[in-house]
Amino acid sequence: MTDDGRAYPLPDSLNHWVATQRWFTDKGRVPRLVSIGRWELPTPEAGVDIRTELIVDADAATRTLYQLPLTQRATPLPGGEQALIMTLVDGSTVYDGTADPAYCRALLRFILGEASSPESGNLGARARGELLAGADPTPRPARVVASSVLSGEQSNTSIILHCVDATGHPARPIICKVFRMLHPGENPDVSVQSALARAGSHFVPDPVGCVVGEWTDPEQTGTPLMGHLVFAQEFLPGAPDAWRAALASAGAGEDFTEQARALGVATAAVHADLAAVMPTHDATAAVIATELGRMRERYRSAAAEVPALRGYDTAVEAVFARAETAHWPRLQRIHGDFHLGQTLEVPGRGWVLVDFEGEPMRPLVDRTQPDVPLKDIAGMLRSFAYVAGTVERSSPDHLTATAEEWAAACRQAFLDGYAERSGQSLAGQEPLLDAFELDKALYEAVYETRNRPTWLPIPLAAIHALALELSAGLP
Repeated sequence: MTDDGRAYPLPDSLNHWVATQRWFTDKGRVPRLVSIGRWELPTPEAGVDIRTELIVDADAATRTLYQLPLTQRATPLPGGEQALIMTLVDGSTVYDGTADPAYCRALLRFILGEASSPESGNLGARARGELLAGADPTPRPARVVASSVLSGEQSNTSIILHCVDATGHPARPIICKVFRMLHPGENPDVSVQSALARAGSHFVPDPVGCVVGEWTDPEQTGTPLMGHLVFAQEFLPGAPDAWRAALASAGAGEDFTEQARALGVATAAVHADLAAVMPTHDATAAVIATELGRMRERYRSAAAEVPALRGYDTAVEAVFARAETAHWPRLQRIHGDFHLGQTLEVPGRGWVLVDFEGEPMRPLVDRTQPDVPLKDIAGMLRSFAYVAGTVERSSPDHLTATAEEWAAACRQAFLDGYAERSGQSLAGQEPLLDAFELDKALYEAVYETRNRPTWLPIPLAAIHALALELSAGLP
């Protein structure tokens, strides 16, 4: 193993451990990992060394750069069995850093500027902590007293840090999102949310700081690459996400239109702030042609993978053709992966939007460009439909109509709230909204085919309904 900035192989036990992680994209196989760089995180805790490896799978067809925080301990971590990766010949143990309290304590100190990482370049990577402009002026936490990893995340690892202030009293908790898949350039979760905070938006969590990394890929030459590694922001405990709240409401047959309308208002407010503080530009003919070309290609790919989509060519093309001639609004930064699970209902504060990273599997260059705000609206409308579909799957047949009525009412309330706050009616933009809903449903159909085939009827119902608006009699 060498530390001269060139790629070096990692132990096989790490290969097997990474293969079991949700954020590893090439499921079903054991990777052959090599590290292209490493940065170290200083800690005052005796017998603990913290490093983060930047790794790639040498056998993968597509080159993805991952971030792998590790802690090496002279003595085992009490209660750390689930985070244990391997035991070395000298008896020391190596853990997933995100599950080790020592890593969490050191990471927050680093972000707050209370510690610095060695700047030596021979490790192939370096990092710096950075407080974010616009961060809430609440007194900084003095230390982390407990930490826990959120379960269920697909592409990142989020750690809840429970803190105390200098007097030992509880301080505002913090959530640190460790980006597992790295890309050079700004991560929109950091840049967009920070811009909204600077604009004074109360519809997003207050940012705290981030870690910015610099690395050189052995397969590339020239200027070192730079990107965000970690993002820290306020944690909002006791705030259920809208998906859980909506699912409970629909399952009980309760009205959710007031919440849906307020969510539309919050979405429009965030869009307005983004348009005010980040770049915008007109939807030119070239932009429209490129967007519709991507939609058509996604449909062709979906139809090739999902047999139930065959026979919809004419109807789908009609939806896209209507969108091509519709009025397109000015392009601006948007959320990019908007659904009910990306919003929290905070007591006394209302709706708060989170996770502005966009779709993690999309290239970063696409996720950092101005886009059509109707895409966020379409994503939320599809999310209401998924609530209804989920209820239908678990309820007797006679509740199907009730769930569909619930989704329709929420849909209209959300659109009404959005129009109210934006001051603009969405009337006349239906062709464009239909196209974005259809595009989203096609994505869902592919996802369900690959991961949950029994859920496929939910997106297929939307595709069928949108197609029937223009072509009656389709199977």
